Amino acid sequence: MLETMRKHGTTLAVFAALATGLTALVNSLTTSTIERQAARQQMQLLDQVLPPNLYNNQLLDECYLVTDPALGSSAPHRLYLARKDGTPVAAAVESTAPDGYSGAIELLIGVDFAGNVLGARVTRHHETPGLGDKIELRISDWITYFNGKTVRSDNDKSWAVKKDGGMFDQFTGATITPRAVINGVKHTTGFLKKNLNALEQMPHCGETPHE
Repeated sequence: MLETMRKHGTTLAVFAALATGLTALVNSLTTSTIERQAARQQMQLLDQVLPPNLYNNQLLDECYLVTDPALGSSAPHRLYLARKDGTPVAAAVESTAPDGYSGAIELLIGVDFAGNVLGARVTRHHETPGLGDKIELRISDWITYFNGKTVRSDNDKSWAVKKDGGMFDQFTGATITPRAVINGVKHTTGFLKKNLNALEQMPHCGETPHE
């Protein structure tokens, strides 16, 4: 009886070891594939806000962590610095519009250092379907209206919905949502315009932000 139990125990141990080894092998084989796919998806999104012909560096290798109230929250945001022959020409930065109708709206915004918006996309939101969700490109082209717009100053009054005397369309029945996105893009653009010389002193993505 004892000998039988010992044999069964050994068999189970062997199977457990084989299963663990197989799991580790599969994980090792798939990790690089998953990482490549994630990088590809990130580049597809970045290409929507930063024209690829504008820069010639490896954008994903120039990822920095930036923290500033202008970006809408106290959390570090990722910033991708675009260079042309070594010279910084633009950046894509993640930011937050904290005052959406149904909560924070996450953005990715491409800007050159003259304050010109190259592109903007909403990456996450909880706005009302059929109303506030027109900020999504798959629902409406409203978000593309930021392309080529310039923030001239912190008090640039044209950066508002038309109802408030600005240049941007509002949505029928949903004015809070476009206001939030407009302000988020404006503040982020202003931040980049003012902080060109400080960006390279920020910690790289994966590093611990400096206190």
